[in-house]
Amino acid sequence: MIRPRTRARRAAAPLIAGVLAAGALVLPAQSAQAAPSVVKVTGGQGNWQLTVDGSPYQVKGLTWGPSVADADRYMPDLRSMGVNTVRTWGTDASSKPLFDSAAAHGIKVIAGFWLQPGGGPGSGGCVNYLTDTAYKNQMLDEFPKWVQEYKDHPGVLMWNVGNESVLGLQNCYSGDELEAQRNAYTAFVNDVTKKIHAVDPNHPVTSTDAWVGAWPYYKRNAPDLDLYAVNSYDAVCDVKSAWEQGGYSKPYIVTEGGPAGEWEVPDDINGVPEEPTDRAKAEGYTRAWNCIKDHQGVALGATLFHYGLEYDFGGIWFNLLPAGEKRLSYYALKRAYGGDTSGDNTPPVIGRFDVEGDATKVGAGRDLTLATQVTDPDGDALTHEVQVGSNYIDQNKYLTTVPHTDLGGGRLKVTAPDKPGVWKVYVKVKDGRGNVGVETRSVKVVPPTPGGTNVALGKPATASSFQQSYGDCPCPASNAVDGGATSRWASDWADPQWLSVDLGSRTTFRHVQLVWEASYAKAYTIQTSDDGQNWQTVREVTDGNGGVDSFDISGTARHVRVHGTARGTGWGYSLYEFGVYS
Repeated sequence: MIRPRTRARRAAAPLIAGVLAAGALVLPAQSAQAAPSVVKVTGGQGNWQLTVDGSPYQVKGLTWGPSVADADRYMPDLRSMGVNTVRTWGTDASSKPLFDSAAAHGIKVIAGFWLQPGGGPGSGGCVNYLTDTAYKNQMLDEFPKWVQEYKDHPGVLMWNVGNESVLGLQNCYSGDELEAQRNAYTAFVNDVTKKIHAVDPNHPVTSTDAWVGAWPYYKRNAPDLDLYAVNSYDAVCDVKSAWEQGGYSKPYIVTEGGPAGEWEVPDDINGVPEEPTDRAKAEGYTRAWNCIKDHQGVALGATLFHYGLEYDFGGIWFNLLPAGEKRLSYYALKRAYGGDTSGDNTPPVIGRFDVEGDATKVGAGRDLTLATQVTDPDGDALTHEVQVGSNYIDQNKYLTTVPHTDLGGGRLKVTAPDKPGVWKVYVKVKDGRGNVGVETRSVKVVPPTPGGTNVALGKPATASSFQQSYGDCPCPASNAVDGGATSRWASDWADPQWLSVDLGSRTTFRHVQLVWEASYAKAYTIQTSDDGQNWQTVREVTDGNGGVDSFDISGTARHVRVHGTARGTGWGYSLYEFGVYS
């Protein structure tokens, strides 16, 4: 059996899929240019084929990402790649322009219907398939309505009910109840399938899940499906043996696949998934298609992941053309699908990307030097861009471009982020011809270590307030002077708030360092006092942005405090560490 993806790793692909399913636009209809098709699964055990109007049809496809409004812009490119099929996750009134454009360019659509909890691990929307008759009746009414609307559209290849819900139900149930729900879900898929067949006998119906471990449930409970479907990435070459060992009597298609995902790769030196290189991703697509082709008479093709434009965390991991710029994977799949690549200008190749120094201890806000080695097959002039992403700190998928200095010889200098935690650093190299090479490494940003002695370490600390029971709290003032990188002081959600440390006697210091948690101060002062009652301001900040604030401050006092007057978030103030250095 192919192992299912773990919850911790199954993030990028379903998040993108869910956004795409929900993000279609309603546009004026275009007139289709072809007649309706009759699509069948023909043949017998181990010798099946898909036919369109009686002619053999091998699915050479991609999952669809662009806006429906841009369908006419991108369909010709897909066709030039040798693509004959795209897959969607949802079908409704907004689907018609996509069907129209696909048909006009000789491409067909595997039209999806979304069921909760779609998207596998990390997805939401739990449904009780044993008792929630209202939800099931709603879907049994809605899906056939759209089948009736589009069954004669020449752009339709087949219907696909659900996406990764057999696996996703593990987030809702466990034990015997999970088994019961999985059986009920797949039985419901069969009910939907029968309703679709009654409306449209001319197009097959399938159902996608994230692992072949779902297929026994379909085998037992969904006999009316015409074929099975699976999303499989690094394990796609194991699907053949799983099918053979499972004793199945239906063919299948792969509805997502490509390079290894987050959930399938080892962790890197900083404990986060090690993203494959551009070259490894390209090889992943080639390998996937070769393994699918190898299962002749059973595997009827694939829609690999992903013809998408997003330039975020998941987009860099999976997309063939983020922001419309083509990568090595794009051309690998074009070759695999038989597209003409003879006149193509191809992307720069980043042969090496390293972080100089210790990537596990990068000082916040300090210089960071990146070493690259880049070649371009066509000799094009190249430009570089450096971006950083904080997904592994705060689940923010967006990437931020940071200024860089070209030191020559492929070395680029940037300023490290000032927020502690594991960041990903991306180097993008563009050739000005619509191509891009992208490589990424992780760095662990840590507070820089000031010279001298932290005279606040372990000393008595007090605060205006502290959270006693919320999340990881209690979070008393003492947590900010315990030398720990994960314990924190957290205040009430109100202004102003303060935290003070008693150094025990008048002490001369020269530096103060604040390590903020996500709840930081936008405006605050550093103050000193000899009696803990009368305070003198020695530093004022009005534009704080969190992360690490380090100041050279000279003073002599017994008490030092940070006094927050304006929060940077809707929460309170929160400090991992408050260091005072002699």
